[in-house]
Amino acid sequence: MKVIDKIKSVYFIGIGGIGMSALARYFKFLGKNVAGYDKTPTQLTRELEEVGIEIHYEDNIAFIGEEYKDIDSTVVVITPAVPTSHTEWMYFQQAGFEILKRSEVLGIITKDTYCFAVAGTHGKTTTTSILGHLLYQAGVDVTAFVGGVVENYQTNLIGSGKTVTVVEADEFDRSFLRLSPNIACINSTEADHLDIFGTADEMLISFKEFAAKVEDKNLLFVHEDVDLDGVKVGFGADSSFQVKNIRIDNGWYIFDIVTPKETVSDVRFGLPGHHNLTNALTAFAMAYVYGVNVSDLVNALETFKGVRRRFSYKIRNEKLIFIDDYAHHPTEIKAVSQAVHEMYGDKKILAIFQPHLYSRTRDFMEEFGEALSTFENVVLLDIYPARELPIEGVTSDKLLELIKSNSKCLVEKSRLISYIKDFNPEVVLTIGAGDIGEMINDIKLELE
Repeated sequence: MKVIDKIKSVYFIGIGGIGMSALARYFKFLGKNVAGYDKTPTQLTRELEEVGIEIHYEDNIAFIGEEYKDIDSTVVVITPAVPTSHTEWMYFQQAGFEILKRSEVLGIITKDTYCFAVAGTHGKTTTTSILGHLLYQAGVDVTAFVGGVVENYQTNLIGSGKTVTVVEADEFDRSFLRLSPNIACINSTEADHLDIFGTADEMLISFKEFAAKVEDKNLLFVHEDVDLDGVKVGFGADSSFQVKNIRIDNGWYIFDIVTPKETVSDVRFGLPGHHNLTNALTAFAMAYVYGVNVSDLVNALETFKGVRRRFSYKIRNEKLIFIDDYAHHPTEIKAVSQAVHEMYGDKKILAIFQPHLYSRTRDFMEEFGEALSTFENVVLLDIYPARELPIEGVTSDKLLELIKSNSKCLVEKSRLISYIKDFNPEVVLTIGAGDIGEMINDIKLELE
């Protein structure tokens, strides 16, 4: 990439993606001209427009501003979700512009910084958010690029530091191999993205290559269930960083953290679910080894409010609880189920799930059925295709057959709100990584 100081303009094709939008905010903060295209307006694109970033929603080179047509001072950033036949992409390609993937840009930005990288098929966004929050609150000169909107800051970019970066190390498309981490963690190596890797073994090879980038294994943190060398974190006695003595008090977890040097007592953390305790522990361990003061870490954990669409409370009163979560893998659904039943197991819970990708639904059809069967009442929406074409025989109807819940049905999106109101649940849980996220505000308004 051109030297950042010499770049005047950055143009994004697919600017509304959660990772792309964080980069757009970063370059806007640096004072660059920033604009881009996306397919449809969303809450994220509206928030970008509010900070002065121009976005259009028609694939047409006529909408590309003149300041982005100078080949010497412009960089174009693309997302794999956009097809190569995209008119604007072809325009920049044929004109010889420098075109980079988001992961390549992140790799370049972080190369000259002290880089914390958070990897794993589950928990990346929450762990990255907590870690960015811990470092920022402790006064570290940090910028954290997050794959979700952090409730404390209402943005997916924490801080504006020049010397330390925190990034999600995304295994999709093997993007994390472009990073140069100083400290890293691997939360999970469970199979996912088999449309890219082919097999779970191939995916594990990529994780091993990522782990090898951290030469000092005292700076590589791995969940106790991950079979890789590194500092173990978890609940077991063999973990170097361990959560113990867990209590629940008025919706808060209170627990102790055992480190190799000391025990930190009565830590408070507000995100439900044992998976979130592990995410918090991992972030704590990474910041602890970096040298952040323990009291600063404890205070910051207590003030962390969560990430939009990660067990996000949309309504929380005596009559109704409405929680929204991005979970799109069977293990993540089980983790959400554990959390919601731990907190509200005595209430009438309605779980609404929108499967994401035909290939993922096919690869984990039975596992999805098992995970969703942990809820007594389940609503399925049709599969959200994202970048994929339909696969014969892979449907929400097929998945519905595998769910053993007492109450289960397939509902069209247009009928979802009326179904929820008729069902009259005490807890509503929306789950999925597709466009169900765009329905949340409408559901909230109707239920309120």
